[in-house]
Amino acid sequence: APSPTTAVPYMSVKCIDVRKNHHKTKWLMPWGPNHCKKLKDFDEAVSRQIEANDIVFAVHVPLPTKEMSPWFQFMLFIMQLDIAFKMDNDLKENAEITLDVSLAYRDDTFSEWEEIAHAIEIRKLKCTFSSPKTLESEGRHYDCDFLPFMEIGSVAHKYYLINIRLPVNERKGINVGIGEIKDIRLVGIHQNGGFTKVWFAMKTFLTPSILIIMVWYWRRITLMTRAPVLLEKVIFALGISMTFINIPVEWFSIGFDWTWMLLFGDIRQGIFYAMLLSFWIIFCGEHMMDQSERNQLSGYWKQVGPIAVGSFCLFIFDMCERGVQLKNPFYSIWTTEVGTELAMAFIIVAGICLCLYFLFLCFMVFQVFRNISGKQSSLPAMSKARRLHYEGLIFRFKFLMLITLACAAMTVIFFIVSQVTEGHWKWGDITIQVNSAFFTGIYGMWNLYVFALMFLYAPSHKNYGEDQSNGDLGVNSGEELQLTTTITHVDGPTEVYKLARKEAQE
Repeated sequence: APSPTTAVPYMSVKCIDVRKNHHKTKWLMPWGPNHCKKLKDFDEAVSRQIEANDIVFAVHVPLPTKEMSPWFQFMLFIMQLDIAFKMDNDLKENAEITLDVSLAYRDDTFSEWEEIAHAIEIRKLKCTFSSPKTLESEGRHYDCDFLPFMEIGSVAHKYYLINIRLPVNERKGINVGIGEIKDIRLVGIHQNGGFTKVWFAMKTFLTPSILIIMVWYWRRITLMTRAPVLLEKVIFALGISMTFINIPVEWFSIGFDWTWMLLFGDIRQGIFYAMLLSFWIIFCGEHMMDQSERNQLSGYWKQVGPIAVGSFCLFIFDMCERGVQLKNPFYSIWTTEVGTELAMAFIIVAGICLCLYFLFLCFMVFQVFRNISGKQSSLPAMSKARRLHYEGLIFRFKFLMLITLACAAMTVIFFIVSQVTEGHWKWGDITIQVNSAFFTGIYGMWNLYVFALMFLYAPSHKNYGEDQSNGDLGVNSGEELQLTTTITHVDGPTEVYKLARKEAQE
């Protein structure tokens, strides 16, 4: 697949709007047959006595001769201001710029523009000036950070037009002390159509495969004479959350203008993350041979509780950003000091919690391995068929544990990197290039892992005869053999569980 996203730079065109009642007037096009009257620079505006309130920065998306496509999925815009130093118009400390922004669309080159959104937004300017502020330095540009500008959750139309005004009101202090703005540049980021097609194809292919294994797995469990145990229920719940993330509802985004798809995708992913992290804790806990409280969800509230709280916090954070953007695409939580600190705090805390969680998981897996190794000492006393069966069982279990750790490590790395990638436009210097192999690889890994779990943990219906089972652990003939370790119900405990308990009693 091609790289997941493309960044396209746009330079705004300075248009003259001399009519009064600006907001009711027609849209100003930077080029084409109905293009606006243009200004080369602000010196020309001063010589022609054109006020700042009569200048509109116009940006047409996409560039000439191209058109946008629903396959692009979303559009994210960031803004960079070219501000020149002037002795009599210096940039104040903590300067704020007020933007009067409008967004419109059309689907052909001759119809009228239709408004999507209009807002008045304030952005904090974070600029540095490397040279000394003297007369010789006049005309040099400040080095300013990128500003978050706009995000739309669907690209349903072919052409978009952005009109930006910088209204000046000296009495109210609006756009005063922001230096001499020379140009406004935008960078538009959208998903690549080729990557979207590969992504959709993967989802469409994987959905039925997970559904089929889920039905087969649950049928195997319902054939048993006992009730399903906690581990089996949790694996099934993990299968449901994987199916939820797999169902390719994104196909609808090609035909419908559903701007909430980004938020919906985040919620789906959040549910799966929470379920996966909870599953790993329960999975390791249920295989701790010396644990007294087993087969009860209440025994894991200390570990699962923080996961639920963390997921809820991230959901609230997402609603504050993408939830508000459904109404106002120009809104960003990163624009205010408090918002930026909160957003950074959320991401840093989530990253730290994930790393601590991973260390805790490694510790639990180490304990489980130590327990299993201790139980292997009773294997030589068994009959050959029985011993081979147990050795195979323990090998499968150890293999699954190592795969679990690998999956956990990759998931933690993926979460942190994707957060940094998404945020790097918003806080400046950090740049990480994530290619499509990483996204599709992690997604495929989750599906394979859930598939393998259901396959390995489905109760087996093979029967071992009297000659193979008598005398070893006092196991009745016709015993079910499976990887699960926690059943103490009608059909009796399972093999690894019995092996562990017998050793513990001795």
